Amino acid sequence: MQKLEVIFLDKVKKILESVKSEGRKVLMEHEATEIFKAYGIVVPKEGVATSEVEVLKIARHVGYPVVLKIESPDIQHKTDAGAVILNLATAEDILKGYRKVIENSKKYKPDADIRGVIVQHMMPKNREVIIGVSKDKQFGHVVMFGLGGIFVEVLKDVSFRIVPIEKEDAYSMIYEIRSHQMLCGVRGEKPSDVDALADIIIKISNLVSDFPEIKELDINPVFVYEKGAVAVDALIVLD
Repeated sequence: MQKLEVIFLDKVKKILESVKSEGRKVLMEHEATEIFKAYGIVVPKEGVATSEVEVLKIARHVGYPVVLKIESPDIQHKTDAGAVILNLATAEDILKGYRKVIENSKKYKPDADIRGVIVQHMMPKNREVIIGVSKDKQFGHVVMFGLGGIFVEVLKDVSFRIVPIEKEDAYSMIYEIRSHQMLCGVRGEKPSDVDALADIIIKISNLVSDFPEIKELDINPVFVYEKGAVAVDALIVLD
């Protein structure tokens, strides 16, 4: 095992140990994205602000426009809490948004443990896919892939494989879904980077193989572009 790989595995171990030490099973979003970064999965530039000075500093660093999301172990459904604000492009709007996210979170759950506000670069919207993992009592970890939006919610157009998976398994998962042609470019759209998607699927398989205490994992959405793919939203749940 290479030295760099050991460093990244140790980083993931420390995050999971910290979560367990607090008696938590659900990772906060920034914790999950840090784990994805350790495995080489591309995520938007982001930071966690704990003051108005910090929120502006981080916004300048990650680049406008930004998304603001509450960082709290007690608020998992951020949208329901009004704790997500999109597309903020000025310092004035970011400050207002920062205050509003915290205010809404406190109204939603007055005793919430608020650790800060995630300041995330807002990625250009593109084709959306979903990649997830569940842990079956009989088969162990099972990885899932599908197109996002209506294709998951209504058509249930997804594919599954038992972990661990190889490169050819990842590609077969992508081309197995009925709507895979949407990734090839239709009505003048440019084709999506299938190689980047396969790479994320393999890395997620490796992650849950290395850390079997992960019970559930959800990346929804992944924005896939002509070149590259970015994991925009992250959820990890432990046994």
